[in-house]
Amino acid sequence: MARRLLRRASTRTERMRPSLFRLAFATAFGLACAIGAQAKPAIAQFGEPKYPPNFTHFDYADPDASNTGTLHFQNYDQAQSYDSLNPFIVRGQFAPDVRNLMFDTLMQRSWDELASEYPLIADDVEVAPDGRSATFHINPKAHFSNGDPITAADVKYSFDTLKSQQASPMISSQFSEIKRATVVDRSTVRFDFVDNSRAAPLIAGDIPVFSPKWGMQPDGKRLPFDQISVEPPIASGPYLVEQRKNDKEIIYRRDPNYWAADLPSRRGMFHFDRIVFKLYLDQYVKLEAFKAGTDDVDREYSATQWARKYVGKNFDSGLLRKETFPDGPAQMQGFVINTRKPEFQDQRVRHALALAFDYDWMNRMMFYGQYTRLNSFWDASPFGATGMPSEKELKLLEPFRAELPPEVFGPMVKQPSTKPPGSLRANLRQARELLAEAGWHYRDGALRNDAGTPMRIEIMDDEPGFDRLLIPYMQALQTLGIDAHMREIDSALYQKRLDSFQFDITTYIYPPVTIPGIELERRFSSKAASQVGSENYSGIRSKAVDALVHAAISAANLDDLEAATRALDRVLINEYYLVPQYYEADARIAYKTTIGHPKVVPTTYQSEDWIIDYWFPKGKRPMSTQASAEKIPAETGTH
Repeated sequence: MARRLLRRASTRTERMRPSLFRLAFATAFGLACAIGAQAKPAIAQFGEPKYPPNFTHFDYADPDASNTGTLHFQNYDQAQSYDSLNPFIVRGQFAPDVRNLMFDTLMQRSWDELASEYPLIADDVEVAPDGRSATFHINPKAHFSNGDPITAADVKYSFDTLKSQQASPMISSQFSEIKRATVVDRSTVRFDFVDNSRAAPLIAGDIPVFSPKWGMQPDGKRLPFDQISVEPPIASGPYLVEQRKNDKEIIYRRDPNYWAADLPSRRGMFHFDRIVFKLYLDQYVKLEAFKAGTDDVDREYSATQWARKYVGKNFDSGLLRKETFPDGPAQMQGFVINTRKPEFQDQRVRHALALAFDYDWMNRMMFYGQYTRLNSFWDASPFGATGMPSEKELKLLEPFRAELPPEVFGPMVKQPSTKPPGSLRANLRQARELLAEAGWHYRDGALRNDAGTPMRIEIMDDEPGFDRLLIPYMQALQTLGIDAHMREIDSALYQKRLDSFQFDITTYIYPPVTIPGIELERRFSSKAASQVGSENYSGIRSKAVDALVHAAISAANLDDLEAATRALDRVLINEYYLVPQYYEADARIAYKTTIGHPKVVPTTYQSEDWIIDYWFPKGKRPMSTQASAEKIPAETGTH
């Protein structure tokens, strides 16, 4: 089954052993008072940065690889079309990877550490002794693609814009721990924080920077930011838009004047002169185009496709290769149930919907056993709940006992199974009992409430071919008397409906995080439930959830954080705000053997961005980034 990662956060994630995590966290809090007002070229949320001040490149980068050629890429993030070049607003579906390729951040996170940042637009950062502010100095060489120098005022403008109501709540909420930005001088900007969170300086370092001239009209007036959609960005990143033929294809070309190409945090990145994205409506057409040699790389999310379809003459000849790579931590993926709909506001109804999902049969018959069932929002993590609640968890949960399902206070629930002695028939029998308790009874050929209204469920999706996985689930729902059907729509319309919560049920993935934090607010808080474009797709409005989210964000030590997230996990799972599905432990990537990848695989990465950022063409003499870029002809495409 394909996975969907929509509106990804800019921060990266990392798989880490619990013992190492505990040591890092304890060390961080032990050193909290030792943070001094001293400018540093790199910062770490916990402990010290891995790389010394004189490092030349990240271990997982290959600075000696070739810098030339064109990378032909397929659907990015499963998107089938796009209609915007602005990745920071609610309006529209933004172009493939535009944020990564065209907008640099103040600092660059490494992909092989818990949480560390290195110089990019800012060449150093000074964290105040009390941890309530951080001051960044802008590299004097930094400039936009139009030649304008990047100044502290530009950084403040970017931050203020992203914090405003013109930006998507998914974006603005990422910076909620930052109170304000102040221009100290032309090259220096200070950020004041809401509290002394150790994450706040790194969150400030994640701010993408764009020019105030972006969206400027010939008459000198600037469009409101939330109306900047088709205007090509004035880039702070390594690539420019060369050509947009239609909503199914876009070509980026490397900026020949990109100033940061030789920074240690950028060396060994962006090896291709051009990157072409082609967005296919049909995954089978996409695969056949790759097998024919039209495209260079294919990130496969379908277990069936991977097991059966990656064969043919180009694989036999050695032109194409399929390979799996470790894919970082598990992420929560599931059928999100929109509790804004009256019929889904009863927990017993949502529980019944979970009982109708036969994961074991699907994994055996369709997925070739390639997936692992999810039982937690933080599966295989020290933050996920297991067994009975601890004393600390109970202390957090007890004030809300009256409003929570009693199962929250017992052993952590496992998702329904159909392995013997269990069966789908037994699960559906239990589901029917729960529906009856909630006032839904089967009569006159349908499941109806006391008013006689039948239950109808539309499962929204934007991925062709996904119906083969939805049909068994819909059939189980129909066995209960529910009028369940699927609505397949274009990805741009899908995003619009998702942002405005116009759906009954859909599949969504919550991108994993190394350490739970501020993202919990935009995913689960009552406030986010009413914010168009937020990540609280289930519409959760719960005093218990709000209190546990606050406890996690304000945790003073690892034990408190673990207790808060485990308690939160118990509530979310037992309230059945979604039907947990499964995750893949490895990234399935097929590619032309004319394309190479670094020997070192980072410990955390988004596979598409790893390919785009660090893979390279093989068989050609390496040249410097600048020399390669100078060979790119002038821009000729239409905008």
